[in-house]
Amino acid sequence: MGSTIVAHEGELPQVQDLPLDSSAGTIGIDVSHYQGDISWGAVAGAGVRFVYMKATEGSGFVDPAFSANYTGSTGAGMVRGAYSFALPDRASGAAEASYFLAHGGGWSADGRTLPPVLDIEYNPYNAQAVCYGLNQQQMTGWVQDFANTVHNQIGRWPVIYTTTNWWTMCTGNTSALSRCPLWIARYNTAVGQLPAGWADYTLWQHSDGAPNLPGDQDYFNGSVNDLAGFATGSESDSLLGLP
Repeated sequence: MGSTIVAHEGELPQVQDLPLDSSAGTIGIDVSHYQGDISWGAVAGAGVRFVYMKATEGSGFVDPAFSANYTGSTGAGMVRGAYSFALPDRASGAAEASYFLAHGGGWSADGRTLPPVLDIEYNPYNAQAVCYGLNQQQMTGWVQDFANTVHNQIGRWPVIYTTTNWWTMCTGNTSALSRCPLWIARYNTAVGQLPAGWADYTLWQHSDGAPNLPGDQDYFNGSVNDLAGFATGSESDSLLGLP
């Protein structure tokens, strides 16, 4: 997640050197096969409490490390969930959502499984088409299609991972998806302005690396108990930044 962010939006130079700060929220990471083999016991021992891992990309690719990451993080006692890297120019939102749910993106109220995530950001395959060739209305419709399909199949709204800049550029800063929890990406010491419709964020990706941890670095906007509520679906609207 966030593989395109630094190239388009930059990063505060010292952000990877900042110590983990539990006062900013519950500490987590997100990973994919690019991180290789991960020592999940060491990750949990460093204070990381949750992890999101790549399950799919578009409607035709399954991350080859997903199974190992899911099993390893579960064995280390972590709360875990899956994300789909969006490719809106390859298939409909419904098709990508259905593929994702069939290949690791499902959810159950077991207290350890986090709701699924749509990772939607700049196009990594065509720098001239950062919005995947869709206009703002089409992109909004695509994301709604994905979100509605997930909700209809599992009863949870997916988390939307994005940046305020991308969301504004590619959806016109729509507030139509505000029932979905927000995962904001901004590599800085503060989240900054949020997209329209969200009064607060649920997750914040604050760095794309750390000296002693794999993957990107994240905070859940709440306590460990709040995180457990988020996993089971019993979180409050205020925790999700909803009115």
